[in-house]
Amino acid sequence: MINSLPDYNLYTIAFYNLENLFDIYNTDNVLDRDYTPTGKNKWNKKRYHRKLRLLSRAISLIGHNETGFSPAVIGIAEVENKRVINDLLGKNDLKEKGYEIVHFDSPDERGVDVAFLYRKSVFELLHAESITLLVDNFDGVRDQTRDILLVKGKLQGKLMYFFVNHWPSRREDGDTQYKRIQAANLIHNTIEKIKLETPNPNIVIMGDFNDDPTNTSIKQHLVTEEFYNPYESMFDKGLGSLTYRRKWHLFDQIILTKNLLNADDFTFKDAYVFNPEFLKEWKGKHKGRPFRTYIGPWFQGGYSDHFPVYITLKNKP
Repeated sequence: MINSLPDYNLYTIAFYNLENLFDIYNTDNVLDRDYTPTGKNKWNKKRYHRKLRLLSRAISLIGHNETGFSPAVIGIAEVENKRVINDLLGKNDLKEKGYEIVHFDSPDERGVDVAFLYRKSVFELLHAESITLLVDNFDGVRDQTRDILLVKGKLQGKLMYFFVNHWPSRREDGDTQYKRIQAANLIHNTIEKIKLETPNPNIVIMGDFNDDPTNTSIKQHLVTEEFYNPYESMFDKGLGSLTYRRKWHLFDQIILTKNLLNADDFTFKDAYVFNPEFLKEWKGKHKGRPFRTYIGPWFQGGYSDHFPVYITLKNKP
């Protein structure tokens, strides 16, 4: 099928969990030893740079069919530090795109963070901060999890706020949903502060929420009356961004305030899961699932265990 011509008044907002994008060096006080040349995964320069090349290609193509460009902004998760992001942006498919980085080190025990990339030709950064999620495990010990990243800026002159998330994971040994509910509540507490400076703000909440659109943390706590989640209807139709315990899930979502649905300037156009064939396993029992870097200890040489997600906004000239 021939793709229709791109609409150059469309802008892509994307999110991508990059699946353990570690450098090859051991870092003190971080559980990253498996991702070193002598570690369990035998993570070396060749494997690292292969992953970077693949991810740079994938990111450059997100939304390209619709807009003619790589994403205007993209939230990313599971990056070890700013160095790996710089290495990613240095690969051929991204190095001429003009991306800038927003990143803070978080207290996650594995050393993985979220970050925000933006094309400086279309997005003006005004403010960024890291919001610490304070949650405890069942035994009362603090869960050293990822911070939430808040970015304020102007997309082609339109003031917007972005929250980039990688919420606490599901575990085999108990229900951790309460942690994700606390994350949702923390976002809304922050939004109330935003409203003090910007009435009726334009807000986009993106991330790997480790919950589906119909789970309690999302449907009852995050998506309040002022928000719209286009991924709920997609999930109802069977679309997913990853497999967990052999089932498809849509943990990766982009949620926006309803004032972006029919705005006079920038307005929501559509939502997607970016799942072209090259991002999928092409044979065997995992056929059709995300083509990942490792399955257990076995190196596969793929992209990520998640598909990216993205929405498009229409600029009405």
